Amino acid sequence: MSNQVVRVENISKAYRIGQRELYPTLGDVFSHLTTASWRRLRTPNHRPSSQKRTLSGRPANSHETYWALRNVSFDINKGEIVGIIGRNGACKSTLLKIMSRITKPTAGMVRLRGRIGSLLEVGTGFHPELTGRENIYLNGAVLGMHRTEIAAKFDEIVDFAEVDQFIDTPVKRYSSGMYLRLAFAVAAHLESEIMLVDEVLAVGDAVFQKKCLGQMEVIAGAGRTVVFVSHNVSAIQHLCPRSILLERGHLVAYADTASIVRRYLDTGVSEYPANTWIDVSQLRRTGTGAVRVDALRYGTDNEAVRFSPHTFGPLEISLDLYSESAQALRSLAITIYDQHGTKLINADSVSLGQVIDLHAGQNTVRLRIAALYLVPGVYTLGWWLADTFGAIYDFVEAAINIEVVEFEPNPFGAQPVSDGTVACRFEYLEARPGSPT
Repeated sequence: MSNQVVRVENISKAYRIGQRELYPTLGDVFSHLTTASWRRLRTPNHRPSSQKRTLSGRPANSHETYWALRNVSFDINKGEIVGIIGRNGACKSTLLKIMSRITKPTAGMVRLRGRIGSLLEVGTGFHPELTGRENIYLNGAVLGMHRTEIAAKFDEIVDFAEVDQFIDTPVKRYSSGMYLRLAFAVAAHLESEIMLVDEVLAVGDAVFQKKCLGQMEVIAGAGRTVVFVSHNVSAIQHLCPRSILLERGHLVAYADTASIVRRYLDTGVSEYPANTWIDVSQLRRTGTGAVRVDALRYGTDNEAVRFSPHTFGPLEISLDLYSESAQALRSLAITIYDQHGTKLINADSVSLGQVIDLHAGQNTVRLRIAALYLVPGVYTLGWWLADTFGAIYDFVEAAINIEVVEFEPNPFGAQPVSDGTVACRFEYLEARPGSPT
């Protein structure tokens, strides 16, 4: 199709586990050739051994083949913004690296029409010894841009990145935030027809993330194509009409984003009864692990509803945290999503100005939401542990499903109306004849 700019055909990628790659020296090559010729002279009927050997003549180590991707196929048309979501280990980043031609596939083919701009990690393609100005021109040249084209966009890039004061400073002296702003600005403003964006925006502050998402809308409006990998379900829903769901290297579905997000949040998320400790130590997660959640418990003190959270009632959450050292945890957030992936609650200790002091080893932390204004239904609970400088310790977006139940009885015995998502308390005042005065 003439409108098609990305075609991924049966892409598979295999890695070898448990084997260190041995690279032969020039001496190994000559030694192997000499001994092979001598063996042929000594034994005319010599047959090659069935055992695989290296060039040095040593037997190859046994190894296990791990298939990161298996038979992944999809098409993307010009001007589309397509999201790719999946849990950690789904090999989303591996797919982007293959699409950007950083990594070769084991099997299959990627066909691209147009220049590619990749933002796969902070400072992709930057040389630390070069200044910001020099790196802008270097990245533009790598993308195939002429110097005049780069110069025409230069001021716009610097303004967007907000690094004009440091543009002639080597980027090795930049903070991670400055690095990210400049890297995104270069990828977003240079005229690449296809833009590949990995989860790098997670390390930026909220204002910068909003700015980047707005820029990606502008890019798509200009007819350029964006492939966006993110754990931010709300951003995926806002930006991407269609999305791809990956699970353990397999393409599970490629459809409208709303249905993909529902399937993503339902996959692997279990419902657990209230007021019981739940082992979450084996969940897939993002972060350094310096502080992590090993177990959690949620519920209320209301035995009448089996301690379940209910509309207008409180919700208490206890966390069993492991900390590698004694430290002050500055951001601990409990997040709650609906079944469409919309974040409804972000109860973050930062908003309280509260620092949580942790001891080395196990710690128990309790939090309480005083009133839960959610209609009855099933919701997804997750968490976020980080410092205020962008370092993520432990992030699980979808950990467990919890059910919010109805508790307050209706005087007429009717079922409560739960068409919305957020509940509210309201009063009937009066009804009287006549016009308002």
